[in-house]
Amino acid sequence: MAKLHGLAVALAAALATAGCATLVPPLPEAQPQIPQGWPVPDSTAPAVAGVATEIGWHAVLVDPRLERVVAQALDNNRDMRVAMLNVERARAQYRIQRADRMPAIGANATLERTGGDAPVTDTYSASLGLASFELDLFGRVRNLSEAALQQYFAQEENRRAAQISLISTVTGAWLTLAADQSLLAIAGDTLAAQEESLRLTERRHALGAVSGLVLAQARTQVETARADQARYRGQVAQDRHALDLLAGAPVAAEDLPQGFDDGLVAMTAVPEGMPSDLLLRRPDIQAAEHSLRSANANIGAARAAFFPSISLTGSAGSASSDFSNLFDSGTRFWRFVPQINLPIFQGGALRANLGVANANRDIALANYEKAIQTGFREVADAISLSQTLAEQRAAAERLLVAATQAERLSKARYDAGYDSYLNLLDAQRTRYAAQQGLVGARLAEQANRIALYSAVGGGWQAEPTPDVP
Repeated sequence: MAKLHGLAVALAAALATAGCATLVPPLPEAQPQIPQGWPVPDSTAPAVAGVATEIGWHAVLVDPRLERVVAQALDNNRDMRVAMLNVERARAQYRIQRADRMPAIGANATLERTGGDAPVTDTYSASLGLASFELDLFGRVRNLSEAALQQYFAQEENRRAAQISLISTVTGAWLTLAADQSLLAIAGDTLAAQEESLRLTERRHALGAVSGLVLAQARTQVETARADQARYRGQVAQDRHALDLLAGAPVAAEDLPQGFDDGLVAMTAVPEGMPSDLLLRRPDIQAAEHSLRSANANIGAARAAFFPSISLTGSAGSASSDFSNLFDSGTRFWRFVPQINLPIFQGGALRANLGVANANRDIALANYEKAIQTGFREVADAISLSQTLAEQRAAAERLLVAATQAERLSKARYDAGYDSYLNLLDAQRTRYAAQQGLVGARLAEQANRIALYSAVGGGWQAEPTPDVP
């Protein structure tokens, strides 16, 4: 018993000293070389109370139908499910790696039967033992565990990135459907007006009031509008299918838009002097940072491989030739097998492995800096476009008013015989193009607001950074 007590004390001391050293180098500081901030133009979007980083997508999407579609997509989208399962897999992989930091203890019972020229003999044994456990004197096992943990955190950030991307994509698809519905309605109204104009032109042609050229031009307008109507009808069908795919299930009819207007989506006004370090909230940048930390921890593990490693194996139990006497006095035994591994010659494998770890760390650092630069560019682009797109939308509204008035005056002059039909056709085409242009300008402005919201990392965190599992 004294020997067993001494073994336990020695094992406890070894475990206490394990992992006291680490060979992980300092984490290199990223140098993305981006400005400290960007100029924010006067916002034309309706403001939502609060700071941009504290506003969720429920506050950005003001249409309840769109909110329900986004919620449905978050629950049913298959890409989102894959992202969540990737997180679960990374968590399980981390737990596997973390288990190496703790000794594995198991029970074992055996029957050994031997025979030959000698009589057959049986030996029974039962023991409780410690499997080969590495004393983490230089932090190799701990660094591998830390690398797996950072990979788990990176996968969680990738899930957040997929969630923000899905919200943006669903919103864009919903708006595109609304825009195409408006274009289909415009084409339908134009077709009805052109058909009515064609009927009047046919009567006037029968009376000899207009030439055959005017009649052919009227028919051209009708067929052009009919072709546009068919094209937009196909686009609406495709938009509906794309939205159903993103939502993971058919979207209810009551949640579909009925046309595009300027109040479908509202985004919070960009705060003045928004700092560029807001980019660090972006999940793709945080994922790149976790990947950098993981690669840096792998360097510590690669360095620790140059040093000796000590593994412990031990067991204690009873052995007897008679099963009924297996646990009687005098049958007990113990076994303690420490093993030390001294790397002497590895053919350069250890140094090459360290070189790979260093290169992976440098690659991760470059990817981290690039993620910051890319994020800054996306935010800067969206901010720069916010003012110009608002101006384009306002100009498109004024253009439609002017084109509608010009068409009305041109028709009055044509009916009075002062202008040719060619001038009326030109006015009608201008008004039709102005209607389409206004829908496109409104769609572009709303899409840019969603792009800006995504570029700053969604402006929210659906969940806090996960705790260590």
